[in-house]
Amino acid sequence: MTEQVRISDEAELVAAVAAAAADGTRLSIAGRGTKQGIGRPLEVARALDLSALSGVTLYEPEELVLTARAGTPLAEITALLAQNRQMLAFEPMDTGPLFGATSGDGTLGGLFACNLSGPRRLSHGAVRDHALGIRAVSGRGEVFKSGGRVMKNVTGYDLPRMLAGSFGTLAVMSEITLKVLPVPETEETLVVFGLDPSAAARAMSAAMGSSCEVSGAATLPAEIARRRTEAPSDVSVTAFRLEGFAPSVRARRAMLVSVLMPFGAVEVLEEGASRGFWTMVRDALPFAGTGARALWRISTAPMAGPVLGRALSEALGAEAFCDWAGGLVWALMPDEAARAADVRAALAPHGGHATLLRATQAERAGAVFQPLEASLAALTARVKASFDPRAILNPGRMYAGL
Repeated sequence: MTEQVRISDEAELVAAVAAAAADGTRLSIAGRGTKQGIGRPLEVARALDLSALSGVTLYEPEELVLTARAGTPLAEITALLAQNRQMLAFEPMDTGPLFGATSGDGTLGGLFACNLSGPRRLSHGAVRDHALGIRAVSGRGEVFKSGGRVMKNVTGYDLPRMLAGSFGTLAVMSEITLKVLPVPETEETLVVFGLDPSAAARAMSAAMGSSCEVSGAATLPAEIARRRTEAPSDVSVTAFRLEGFAPSVRARRAMLVSVLMPFGAVEVLEEGASRGFWTMVRDALPFAGTGARALWRISTAPMAGPVLGRALSEALGAEAFCDWAGGLVWALMPDEAARAADVRAALAPHGGHATLLRATQAERAGAVFQPLEASLAALTARVKASFDPRAILNPGRMYAGL
């Protein structure tokens, strides 16, 4: 039976990790556990619960900087930022609906550890791009910090970027400092109906190559669009978001309409409908409530995404849609079988990496993350050994033996 240890401050965290390092006890790391279903299953003797390691320790709206402990709920941070019309610009994904959990329960540490960014990733960057500094505890039980409260403060290794997306396998973060940005005054979304995958890819490429400053671009085939949008029931939806000051949005709308007209008639979603649409895309809500059916999150070249989605549909019976102007493909398999070899074989000609975001425990025992080439695997092992020499932190969550 796994022993549960509740952590309420950094001193307790240091003591718990140091004790585990001394006797080689394997640890799982979690806040509220909303992302525990991502990655390979863990076999550990002790679980560290960081949900009480919570609270915003610094917020300076005029400096666009916020620091909070790792267990701080994202809902608390979002509400605080909203009081000053500010936001986390990378549009953090809420994984709750995909895993049948409550929406809004995720923590800052879990978000940072998984590096899951939403539709604005293509214009504002990923979670790691907004990291200013971190405090963390290594697998030796030693506290270290990196960065600070401004962007240009890094010498040597940029440890916050390295730890983002490491799924708690290198260190346990205790505190994170992020850059925040003002909420756009308004937004709207331009929609083109009925594009096939190749045409959708060309339309998104044209929009992103223009000076219209598109902050979201996605395409949904008809069978998915009709479940979650007010689109006609038999056509696909390709959507483009514009954000900013109202006069700027109006001017860029006119520019973007001219860019998109060769692809078909353009309709506009006003602010409220636009926000709802991009929340749906951000959280992959078309695939919520689908039980244990395997779900893939695939990063590839933007022009390849829509074509890859169609190929997965035709060959494997998957349902797929694209975000990030085609660079992110969400693919829902028809049943619990992940068919990892087939998915990665379809991806190989285009380049990129496929992550099995949701699956049964049996399916997750395989290669959840994209297999590493030999040289990169060796480098990854050396990095793991430097931070966590006894391999006690979330052992094997990303790759077997690490």
